[in-house]
Amino acid sequence: MKTVEQLKTRIQELGRDAAQFSQQAVDISQSNREQSKTLMQRAKEASKRCQLLIQELKRQNT
Repeated sequence: MKTVEQLKTRIQELGRDAAQFSQQAVDISQSNREQSKTLMQRAKEASKRCQLLIQELKRQNT
């Protein structure tokens, strides 16, 4: 089990990754649809992992 600080740090990293992937997908959506779809999928996966860690953090704080 990770410490609260480790969870917070990882949550921030995953949130940043999700935002970057999403922005990159939007930026190239007109020129490369396939790569845009891949980046959006990566953003979605990072977001899901982030949400799971947020739930874990909430469990540890209760």
